[in-house]
Amino acid sequence: MMARSHVVVGVAAWIAVAPLLHLPPADLPGTVLAVLGALLPDIDHPQSWVGRRTRPVSTALAAVLGHRGVTHSAVAVIVLAAALLYGGYRHATVAALAIGYLSHLAADMLTPRGLRLAWPLRRTWGVPVCRTGSPAEGFIVALLVGLILWWLVNHGRWVWPAGLAGLVGTRH
Repeated sequence: MMARSHVVVGVAAWIAVAPLLHLPPADLPGTVLAVLGALLPDIDHPQSWVGRRTRPVSTALAAVLGHRGVTHSAVAVIVLAAALLYGGYRHATVAALAIGYLSHLAADMLTPRGLRLAWPLRRTWGVPVCRTGSPAEGFIVALLVGLILWWLVNHGRWVWPAGLAGLVGTRH
């Protein structure tokens, strides 16, 4: 998927999951970390949004490991979380980055290429429903965000701003 899709899905995932972890979903630091996590797996692709901004690192990773290798695997999620926890970062920091990162992996699993979740094994996993950059990608991202918002509203995880509460007929 494209960077903008990863950002939207990462933020939506953070807003949905943060309350389950007893963390504030709409705070700026958590949202920024979720966005960073949602973009970070593509550091192995020099032409990606994050790859262009980390060119020496992304070029080296692409040359040695290729795109959608270790950075798109469960191994990367475990190593990232362990490194952050070992480094003394708080639970909220680790959670926001991990949720963003996992959202990236989930979104990329919807493309025909799938993911090598058990890297270094060669087997790929995925449900190929859209090609990167296609109109179907935008539709799927909008559908995912809509489903997350629907779930939040219907399961008491969303509190409408006071001025809108009466307009939409929600209960507090």
